[in-house]
Amino acid sequence: MSGSEIKILEVSLGERSYNIEIGAGLLAQAGQKIASQTGALKCAVVTDENVAPLYLETLKKSLSAHNLYAGSIILPAGEATKSYDNFIKVSEQLLEMGIERNDIVIALGGGVVGDLTGFAASALRRGVRFIQIPTTVLAQVDSSVGGKTGINSPHGKNLVGAFHQPSLVLIDTDVLKTLDRRQFAAGYAEIVKYGLIDQPEFYDWLEANWQDAFDLNREAVVRVIETSCRAKASIVAQDEKEGGVRALLNLGHTFGHALEGWAGYDGRLLHGEGVSIGMVMAFEFSEQAGFCPKGRAKRISAHFKAVGMPAAISDISGNERPDAQTLLKLMKQDKKGSASKMTFILARDIGESFITSDISADMLKDYLVQKCANL
Repeated sequence: MSGSEIKILEVSLGERSYNIEIGAGLLAQAGQKIASQTGALKCAVVTDENVAPLYLETLKKSLSAHNLYAGSIILPAGEATKSYDNFIKVSEQLLEMGIERNDIVIALGGGVVGDLTGFAASALRRGVRFIQIPTTVLAQVDSSVGGKTGINSPHGKNLVGAFHQPSLVLIDTDVLKTLDRRQFAAGYAEIVKYGLIDQPEFYDWLEANWQDAFDLNREAVVRVIETSCRAKASIVAQDEKEGGVRALLNLGHTFGHALEGWAGYDGRLLHGEGVSIGMVMAFEFSEQAGFCPKGRAKRISAHFKAVGMPAAISDISGNERPDAQTLLKLMKQDKKGSASKMTFILARDIGESFITSDISADMLKDYLVQKCANL
């Protein structure tokens, strides 16, 4: 694929509809694309200390060529950045730059930068437009699409936030060349998720062809990004604010977020790694509850291990291990709960996930006690 061959998908949300553009070299074209859509305005860029040395200058040059660049904010890298303190910092600096409601805030980075920037944009002047330029696999295939924004609380992950759709998502496949293998693998978990939800043929393809994606074979990379974005765009168009089918996108996340909360966002467990373990646990729990045939969790676990990703709690680095009560408390705090009931995404088979709130607390506790006792 050359830089001129761009895949364009639409997230259909009426007046909030926007395009996802996928292709090589899009970062250097950002200024031209934004100017052609919006005309004269100011663009502020939010990024982090890892991404800024690699890509901020390219984006700044592209924006400046069209008189769009207003300044940049560089944050520390890592999940801990999604905090109240950084939300205030970003909001105040955007105001200092003079960003108005008709201007644009650009998130240049992974899921952490995208979530925090989007939330700040949603609150600033009661809603400023923002654009996602995701630089990690996880952000490109998942978090940059759909308008979920937010920060973490001491009580749990993503508990403070808003739905605020971007105006445009630019996915430059070239930026993946500088991504380390661990970060690439963490994003790959979200790609696998789409196969496990309702695309068993895609999951079969991933088992057979994952190495091509990790080797950055252009055709394979574009296929996994496009397939993932198309799947998410379709679900978001049906259920923008997670009142129904969109909850399927949380497969593995209730378990995974609990593990992330227990680990303390200290870098031992990346979000995608929590999700990979969480999806295996979701299938194990589905099998134990009698929803899913035996052996599916082992198949998924074997695939993650082949890729080099954690597939069990025991794969998390360090000697400390969680107890069932701690995980249960964190899972009950997870935002996917409703009143006294927790919403789970479970499975009848690979590619046959479903939403349920009819899981008893005793059943869940028994599963977690069993898991933690065997660590």
